[in-house]
Amino acid sequence: MSKIDFNKNNFIYKIINNYILKNKKKKIITRFPPEPNGHLHLGHIKSICINFEIAKKKNGQCNLRFDDTNPTNEKKIFIFSIINDIKWLGYKIKKNIFFTSKYFKKIYKYAIKLIKKKLAYVDLSNIKIIKKERGNFYKIGKKNIYRKNSIQKNLKLFKKMKNGKFKEGEACLRAKINMKSSCIIMRDPIIYRIKFDYHHQTKKKWCIYPMYDFSHCISDSIEKITHSLCTLEFLENKKLYKWILKKIKVKNKPKQYEFSKLNIENTILSKRKIKKLIKKKKIQDWNDPRIHTISGLRRKGYTAKSLINFCKKSGITKKENILQLSSLESCLKKELNYKIERSMAIINPIKIIITNLPKNYKKILFIPKNPKNNNMGNKYIIFTNTLYIDKYDIYNKKKKKYIIKKKIKLRYSYNIKIYKIKKKKNKNIFFCKYYKKTLGKIFKKIKIIHWISEKNSHLAKFRLYKPLFNLKNPELSKKFLNNINKKSLKIKKGYIESNIYTLKTNFHYQFEREGYFYIDYIKSTKKILNFNRTIKIK
Repeated sequence: MSKIDFNKNNFIYKIINNYILKNKKKKIITRFPPEPNGHLHLGHIKSICINFEIAKKKNGQCNLRFDDTNPTNEKKIFIFSIINDIKWLGYKIKKNIFFTSKYFKKIYKYAIKLIKKKLAYVDLSNIKIIKKERGNFYKIGKKNIYRKNSIQKNLKLFKKMKNGKFKEGEACLRAKINMKSSCIIMRDPIIYRIKFDYHHQTKKKWCIYPMYDFSHCISDSIEKITHSLCTLEFLENKKLYKWILKKIKVKNKPKQYEFSKLNIENTILSKRKIKKLIKKKKIQDWNDPRIHTISGLRRKGYTAKSLINFCKKSGITKKENILQLSSLESCLKKELNYKIERSMAIINPIKIIITNLPKNYKKILFIPKNPKNNNMGNKYIIFTNTLYIDKYDIYNKKKKKYIIKKKIKLRYSYNIKIYKIKKKKNKNIFFCKYYKKTLGKIFKKIKIIHWISEKNSHLAKFRLYKPLFNLKNPELSKKFLNNINKKSLKIKKGYIESNIYTLKTNFHYQFEREGYFYIDYIKSTKKILNFNRTIKIK
């Protein structure tokens, strides 16, 4: 497994090193805290790599902690998926799996502590009023009428919330900080709200749940996290993170450090927006190869090594940027180019008949499995009088006609020339002749094409992908659904070599001139294999 490169220019590396020098007896503990409300995506991989690799390099520990504070959107299936994805990436997580829900009692007690210190109050306003009173970047917040309630009244109201005496949205607990703060997040943020949904861990034990900003820093403290490493979107939250830990007076006070998150062109990584794509039936599911979830990328044919190498290339900085899709593709090409088998597949098949060969003619040709890696050895292909070639090797799209009576080189085989086309039952039949003395010879200015013998072919489906969005950065668009590429998926029927059909799934192939493909284990059947194109050749 490839490692994140920790060099002297990496600011997190410097922070960790300085910490170790000052605290030689303390163990580095980091954490990766996903919410189990969806599948992990490419952006998560960078965070996983940074947190797990730092802990491993410094003989520390990285906790996988599920931020399960919102039962409305969370499911056990997402928990299993996240664990499997992290293991697939190559990281061990046997004993270090935690849940925020395991700390609910302690978090609740800290909320009581804030109330008793006059630093939290129960607000009975509806959410619209709360949002309005908090103001915005141009307008300072306004103090709420419930802000003046006594400690006793707030304790009583909070207990009523816990006992289910209020409906959802009727009451919430807010931290009492500063409604005039220039930082909106510090304007009396909500730290507890009511939810009557069934929780996958605590079941129906609780009907009030802490907000992420309140539970996260406390969970970090409980687990003795030394470095809370997160993306820049949590930079403003740091102020609240510090405030909470200071006011509840805990011994362990982790420090938060931010790095730029991973962005890639022509795609969306937002779980909320991915859910919308699924709901609107723009994609099939979380593992659709057109989106950059780990399960989607894996199904498309990306390896754990290639994804980690891509995150490594993105670096650890505070500078936000959008990475090119070609950079991700190059990471996989580099890995697969010398180790996977080359084969021939016909995606737009037409049948040609070699008339100067008998029908029962059969010649075995031995060719390299990978021309760039002789250690892989050879395999055989069959040359007969009836072959499949790609339509567009002899069809001119602009002129809308077939170009014949020109010599063509069949890769690893003979030269041929199509001399006649006949129509039979709305199908074209192509007749050609082959040149016996051209085997193994190279001819200048003669087009080389791929082919498959009819006797050595098996029907297959090919799923050809293009970026899902026409926009470079659809994450920034409110109308992202209007910018979906309608040609993001084409499914074609064609042929593969018969020996491929006998192999098990989970194999990569480079089909000559067509690209890198991966067997789709979900769509494939005993009768027909389905292939997802991972990358084009060019």
